[in-house]
Amino acid sequence: MDISGRTVLILGGAGLVGMAVARKLLELDPARVVVGGLTRREAEEAVATLLAEREGAAEPPVEAAWGDIFLPAAVNEKRRAEILAQPESRALVLDELYGDMSDELLASSTLGALLARVKPEIIVDCVNTATAFAYQNVFQAAARMRAAAHAGAVAPEEVERLLATLYLPQLIRHVQIALEGMKRAGTLMYLKVGTAGTGGMGLNIPFTHSEERPSRMLLAKSSIAGAHTLLLYLMARTEGAPAVKEIKPTAAISWKRIGYGEIRRSGAPIACYDAAAPVALSSAFGDQAERVSVATGESLQGVYIDSGENGLFTLGEFETLTALGLMEFITPEEIAEDVVREIRGRPTGHDVVAALDGATSGPTYRAGVMREVALERMERLEQEHGVDAVAFEMLGPPRLSKLLFEADILGRLFGDLTEAAALDPEATAERASSLVASTQDLRVRILSIGLPILLPDGERLLRGPDVKCPPEPGKAPDVRRLADAGWVDLRPENWQRWRSRLQAIQQELAAAPGPEWGSRSDFAPGDRRRRLRPGALAAWIFRNEDGGKRNKR
Repeated sequence: MDISGRTVLILGGAGLVGMAVARKLLELDPARVVVGGLTRREAEEAVATLLAEREGAAEPPVEAAWGDIFLPAAVNEKRRAEILAQPESRALVLDELYGDMSDELLASSTLGALLARVKPEIIVDCVNTATAFAYQNVFQAAARMRAAAHAGAVAPEEVERLLATLYLPQLIRHVQIALEGMKRAGTLMYLKVGTAGTGGMGLNIPFTHSEERPSRMLLAKSSIAGAHTLLLYLMARTEGAPAVKEIKPTAAISWKRIGYGEIRRSGAPIACYDAAAPVALSSAFGDQAERVSVATGESLQGVYIDSGENGLFTLGEFETLTALGLMEFITPEEIAEDVVREIRGRPTGHDVVAALDGATSGPTYRAGVMREVALERMERLEQEHGVDAVAFEMLGPPRLSKLLFEADILGRLFGDLTEAAALDPEATAERASSLVASTQDLRVRILSIGLPILLPDGERLLRGPDVKCPPEPGKAPDVRRLADAGWVDLRPENWQRWRSRLQAIQQELAAAPGPEWGSRSDFAPGDRRRRLRPGALAAWIFRNEDGGKRNKR
């Protein structure tokens, strides 16, 4: 892809890798670069640094954007601890995590609003997503919850804090918002700079936080990183999604600068303390522990190497971390070079999404041949036993079973595709209702697997003890949504919809050149093209109407 003239959004652009990526991209004449940061100060400082470094050069507009992209926009500049301490802001977070994906939710999220405003054609995501989620420490939240439960005092706040800390709901919702937001913004390329969680080391990694080895925190981080990669792999196979790539560095990333001065942790200076006097081990960690030390009134000073998000290291720490056979390291400029090469369509061999594509086992020629054997044998057995099973509702979703049964009803009422494509919706609703009423086996099969049958008047239905798509508790049934999701719908408007589908299939068949004109079109063996086969009709709907077509094999 040509970067020139494109709008680029760099998430985490104020960080070590993000800045290196921004410098590389600015050399390639983008139309606009938006640099994202967690806070306004760091985003604006990053933009000021980039502009100062290129003083005198022809500059594309460089803008700052800020806020926590994993939070609702209304609270995206607050610290997570502060948000979770307040019932109102905690509710906003939980509503975003566990509510239905909707236009309103997308617009109220920080990431969704940012994508809608910037409309980036290229996104480079340098945010350490795995760390952001894993270091919320679900283990600590779970321990607090258990202690409260054993004390018989589980407050709603404790439950909500734990729910807000669970990793997978956060990752899933983040990916959903990102995908939908990018589709609407017209994004063409999304490239993630990910992580392995351990700097490329194994579960024997010695760089932990004094937990057990292997560390639960690091395993959580690696698990999230791996789950994110697989979700990106699936995103890359989604129709309408941007091109998706991921660069996953497997070494420590360094460095930003070397200097001498005040040592700060999480933005605050590290205060210096001295011991007041020796203290007995038995009392060293009790309620009076704070009295055993004396503040010197100074802050810690020293020579440091700044490794960006990983913090400041001393000479000895850096020497140990990067030693051969330990974590070693990679420079942000090397990562940025890979990023730019991949965006421009020059493979680096470091895109893990492409690597997964090349390593996974897809559909095969043999399976295609064996599919015909299976279909033929099942058809023959159905004829021998005089049974039309249609659907068992074990695969899911209920929408598939609903479509299969509706297509089966059409097959019982009409001879072939041509006849069904000319159906009269009102007459078909009456005939379908009569068929269901007079055919117990069909009716029982539908109701027994949890699908209600909505009668033509739209006011009454038949149902069994189990319903796969029930209304929300306490709410009136949303008939349109529920019928579409998993009710066999005998109303005239549904048969009108089926008529439109069948006519579209007819037009598609008529427009497709025959096999004598080459292999441009897909063909079903034998005479299946114009038969009303429930499986083939449902597959067409899933591919075309539901936008579920597979785009890679």
